[in-house]
Amino acid sequence: MTEMTQVWHPGSRVSRVRASHSYGLVLALIVVEFVFMSVAPNSPWADSTLVLLQGGTLVMALFTSGVARADSAISLGLVALAAASAVALLIFGGNTLTGVVGILSGALTVATIAIVALGVVDQGEANVRAVTGAICVYVLIGIMFVYLYGVLAVLGSGDFFAQGTDGTRSLRLYFSFVTLGTLGYGDYTAAGELGRTLAVVEAILGQLYLVTVIAVLVSRIRGRKDQSAA
Repeated sequence: MTEMTQVWHPGSRVSRVRASHSYGLVLALIVVEFVFMSVAPNSPWADSTLVLLQGGTLVMALFTSGVARADSAISLGLVALAAASAVALLIFGGNTLTGVVGILSGALTVATIAIVALGVVDQGEANVRAVTGAICVYVLIGIMFVYLYGVLAVLGSGDFFAQGTDGTRSLRLYFSFVTLGTLGYGDYTAAGELGRTLAVVEAILGQLYLVTVIAVLVSRIRGRKDQSAA
């Protein structure tokens, strides 16, 4: 039975991932999404573009992690779902559909986080590919909260920020990564209880992730280099 016909399980694609794939393309797509979120206006076409970008990022993550080929049924289904959502939003619009597409984008982001994390574990060791995947996960966590804040802003009854505004997507992106990095500028704060709770959760996740996952991976790579030099 060939590798491509075997049923996937954790660790089953380690050699293929090590030999031919890295998370560079996944990280590049994430960076494109980040930049687009920072400059695109709040409009249906921008939301449609984002759900397409996130669907494509998930498909690339599935392929890179060795879970599914780019032409597999699951990959094609994800592309079709993202495309259908994007077209529906462009045609019908409205706050409700915008919120639904935002939830879908957030769900695709969560799925991408899970797939990349699984691929990092499948590496079986601390290496450059694992660190690149871990960086992808960190940035995706910040983007995931942007979608969560956006859904609260669209579907909530009051202003999301205590400063009397829902903010633009770019502002929510700024707020998310300031919170993730626990910078605490204080120029914008969440108004509602749910928004404040999400902000606290994001800050805790950001701190724990940096001092555990990233720090451990980097220290292990450094330790391997020191052993090789010795």
